[in-house]
Amino acid sequence: MERAVIAGASGFMGRHLAAAYREAGREVVLIGRGSGSDVRWGDADGLRRALDGASVLANLAGRTVDCRYAESNRREILDSRIDTTRELGRAIVALDAPPPLWLNASTATIYPATTAGAHTEADATGRFGFSEQVAQAWEAELAAAPAPATSKVALRTTIALGPDSDATTALLGLARFGLGGPQIDGWWFPHDRFRGLSDSRGTPFAKDPSRPRTSGGRQMFSWIHIDDAVAAIRHIEATESISGPVNLAAPEAVTNVELMRALRRTVGARVGLPAFRWMLEPAMRVLGTESELVLKSRWVAPGVLEETGFAFAHPRLDEALADIWERRGA
Repeated sequence: MERAVIAGASGFMGRHLAAAYREAGREVVLIGRGSGSDVRWGDADGLRRALDGASVLANLAGRTVDCRYAESNRREILDSRIDTTRELGRAIVALDAPPPLWLNASTATIYPATTAGAHTEADATGRFGFSEQVAQAWEAELAAAPAPATSKVALRTTIALGPDSDATTALLGLARFGLGGPQIDGWWFPHDRFRGLSDSRGTPFAKDPSRPRTSGGRQMFSWIHIDDAVAAIRHIEATESISGPVNLAAPEAVTNVELMRALRRTVGARVGLPAFRWMLEPAMRVLGTESELVLKSRWVAPGVLEETGFAFAHPRLDEALADIWERRGA
């Protein structure tokens, strides 16, 4: 029986990937910190036994970014990604039969914000912001891992939508309760929570989060249905020519205005009040998250997936939301 090893399987994507592998008749070994894990982080011998002879490693571990970017959270977001990737690299280098494929989570926020056109894997990554630099450091750790017999793929994932996704539940809830209008950027009091990581001299990279992006709801929203995300991972595994970064994104990106309109159609809401930044910031503080998650323009295209013939089951947002709404039993 082929063995698939998944790190960070307690998360949304990890649960779906583990279920898909089991349905395909594969042995699934889970690495994590919780009681449902087969191997715990820090157990070097257990990691080596799990990985030796495995057909694929999927590392999806990392602290959620759905939080306030206080210094302690910023450090935990970074360390949880770097440390787990490094630990897996140290285990793989000691194996007689290392997995031929290492899929490592990354994020589409590695690219700079844009409304000019979709980023593909060939584009340069962002330079100044915290989110962009965490992703860069994460991918650099993967690239540095000494695993010459293992192909490495960085999964630059957009917002994954699904019936049991916290992000999807929150978006649908906004629309149902009349708050399904666009989220609009604007002035806010200066702060440094979005600042970049320190450089080699310890100097933080500058970024002014108080400067409005003036997108007026035109910030782009790239997304992927969870079924397509899992199918794309299986497609990557079956396509030996794929290595390096891969954008996990549906072909159709939408503006924030279009996103909220689609959500209103899905739940049958006629009205959706807009939310300006001066309204969002206090609300996000209460909710314990950051406005950047809805105000930043994320626009990426699935270049590698389309070039290698991947067929999306849910390429359009309206249809994807209808499928999710039906499966939620709403």
